[in-house]
Amino acid sequence: MSRWIIDPDHSVGSFSIGHMMVAHVHGQLNKVTGTVHLDPGDMSTLSVEMEIEVSSIITGIPKRDDHLRSGDFFDIKTFPKITFRSTGTEITGFSSCKVRGELSIHGVSRSVQLDAVISGPVKSPFGETCIGITAYTVLNREDFGMTWNEPMENKGFMVGKDVDISVNIEADLAM
Repeated sequence: MSRWIIDPDHSVGSFSIGHMMVAHVHGQLNKVTGTVHLDPGDMSTLSVEMEIEVSSIITGIPKRDDHLRSGDFFDIKTFPKITFRSTGTEITGFSSCKVRGELSIHGVSRSVQLDAVISGPVKSPFGETCIGITAYTVLNREDFGMTWNEPMENKGFMVGKDVDISVNIEADLAM
């Protein structure tokens, strides 16, 4: 089994969440680090340990980013990192799988399942051997203790509960 190091310069977490019941806000988290263990010939060997620094959250609106970093949402002073540690992998296709694991956000850990696609390995023009993993899931933010919201006059809420999450990882073979 090979050990791969997540390349933080080429890895990102992203999200989309409903806003005022009429649009979606998109954002990303740019500081993704960790390790992947994988025998490229046997995807069932995949295991992932990953950390994301929540302070790296960017939606393009500084005021909104500050609000997301505050105690109303991520509370980065108390909970500076999102972590994921896989617990199992089920192959679903030629390069696709379901990855089960423990996700910790805002001090709450939950079992989740990610739909993932594995790419590579490939050799870069600079000599490194790399793999890629793209993973997706939908989470209810309230399951992780992020319940801030504002009611709207149409009996809806300012911020949706369901968050579309994707993670795009590029990892280099450890030497």
